[in-house]
Amino acid sequence: MFLDLHTHSVSSDDARATVEQYAKWVAVLRRKGFQLDGFVLTEHRKFDLEADYTALAGESDVLILKGSELDTDRGHFLVYGVTEELLRRVDFAHVGLSASELVAAAGDCGAIAIPAHPGRFGIGLYEYQADGAVFQGLEAAELLNGSDRTGEQERAEELVKRHALKGTGGSDAHVVSAIGACMTRFDGPIADEADLVRELRLGTFRAVKLEETKQPPVS
Repeated sequence: MFLDLHTHSVSSDDARATVEQYAKWVAVLRRKGFQLDGFVLTEHRKFDLEADYTALAGESDVLILKGSELDTDRGHFLVYGVTEELLRRVDFAHVGLSASELVAAAGDCGAIAIPAHPGRFGIGLYEYQADGAVFQGLEAAELLNGSDRTGEQERAEELVKRHALKGTGGSDAHVVSAIGACMTRFDGPIADEADLVRELRLGTFRAVKLEETKQPPVS
């Protein structure tokens, strides 16, 4: 399965795409021969327990999952498998969360937290590599990010290699046409957030770019 693990809808303060528009754009990409099975909404500093995209997912044949992107003292982190218990333990709106405590709390609550765009200047984990404590408990980091600028991709690659982390891929889409630019290819099936957490912990995945999913024309 090919999933975009990092997207933002209008629910985030700086994005302009609706979830419905993303689902429609996935259909456009598929018609062009690309494979994109679903995406995860990782809204900034929030998680809406009440938001239900089951009907839209069924109508569009697109897996739509929910996560979050949080601000920590060691850069931005993506959280998957958010539970009510985790929401009670962690103040998602706080911009100074302890990265180490977030990783630990996510693990305790059946979720997983990984660094977002770790090579990003100023807000990526790369800036904090001297703090070895923050890497304790980390299993993966976002290796490919569709919004990375010159030099940031190289920094992400260096961090992932140095700390022996698995690498995910996500577009970091804030506009419709950006979805799917980078994705994660999973070997196992994923139907919900629990499956996603399981597969991330298993480590049987790799980061890919959209063009890698292009199917040859049928003769």
